[in-house]
Amino acid sequence: MRFKVKILSQGEVSFLDMDARSADEAGQLAERQGHSVLSIGAASILGGIGGRKANFPLKLFSQELLALLESGLTVVVGIEVLAEKERNASVRGTLEHILGRLREGRPLSAAVEELPEIFPKLYVASIRASEKTSNLDEALRRFIAYQSQIDDVRAKLVSASIYPVLLLGVGGLIIIFLLAFVVPRFSRIYEDLHGELPWLSRVLLEWGHLAENYGLTILLVSIALAVAGYRLLRTDAVRAQFGALIWKSPAIGERLRVFHLSRCYRTTGMLLRGGIPFTAALEMVEGLLAPVLRPRLRLATERISEGMPASRALEENGLTTSVSQRLLRVGEQTGNMGEMMERIAAFHDDEMARWIDTVSRLFGPLLMMFIGLMIGGIVILLYLPIFQVAESVG
Repeated sequence: MRFKVKILSQGEVSFLDMDARSADEAGQLAERQGHSVLSIGAASILGGIGGRKANFPLKLFSQELLALLESGLTVVVGIEVLAEKERNASVRGTLEHILGRLREGRPLSAAVEELPEIFPKLYVASIRASEKTSNLDEALRRFIAYQSQIDDVRAKLVSASIYPVLLLGVGGLIIIFLLAFVVPRFSRIYEDLHGELPWLSRVLLEWGHLAENYGLTILLVSIALAVAGYRLLRTDAVRAQFGALIWKSPAIGERLRVFHLSRCYRTTGMLLRGGIPFTAALEMVEGLLAPVLRPRLRLATERISEGMPASRALEENGLTTSVSQRLLRVGEQTGNMGEMMERIAAFHDDEMARWIDTVSRLFGPLLMMFIGLMIGGIVILLYLPIFQVAESVG
């Protein structure tokens, strides 16, 4: 699981993203690096996909280092070049730290392993495996391809959420404007007709009186409730309960399961192709799975280490789909599990992209219709008394 650790280092407050089994373990890891821990919180549900510190461009670093290695430079010289051209002090400091360890005679995997907040375990393991075969170029290519695919998934999720968020934002502002500004002014006009108004209009206009007389108090209470709700949602217990409710949902829960399995398959495939043993690869990717799936992965790993076929162990613990189960069996027969798991991930990523596209196309119009009904309902309730008075005068 990934945690966001707030630390005090050299008189400055900063944040670290750390992989750990618990908050206490994350704090201990930060303290071992010489930091003073101020607070620890869970990272977001999408955090950890890339597994890197936000201000260190790990993918760009890998691309540039690969280009220099392909040009015939050594690792030491390549990182020297990257450090010399880097203008960001934080990134340059990281590169100089790695360079210092390399000059001491330590391998690249050991140098980057000292910076777990920047280089995830998956990256370190891939580099370490490549050092045994002197094939660092291929390891970097695999990571770049892996990160590009993960970035594509993230981009699709973000692009699919932009339109609904804009609708909610604009629609919410219009509704707030009507309730806070328009309704109170209509309530003054209808004061003399209070007894003759329709019931829903009376309720709306009573709100107008309340907003006009106690507007500041309502605003402060609303802000306080929003802040309290936000803090409550950030607590581990509430997040766990909320996550459990989402996972129990028949439609969303199954899609989340496929999404996490796809990420697990892709990462495991990358590690297998890099020479990491199957059980070790599964142990490394455990942190990428949702908490509800991690115990199942541990049981599957134990069964595989006892000699059970991977396809059967994963199936018995609910870590497969109908498609992945068949392809895993094919991978076992051909002895090419790494490539097969990456194919499974690609299949499910395409399936997820189609589902996101369908849902976003359907959800947008439904959300627009709901907001339109809300705004239209408020306007109609405001003008109903005018229609009623017009009919009585006629």
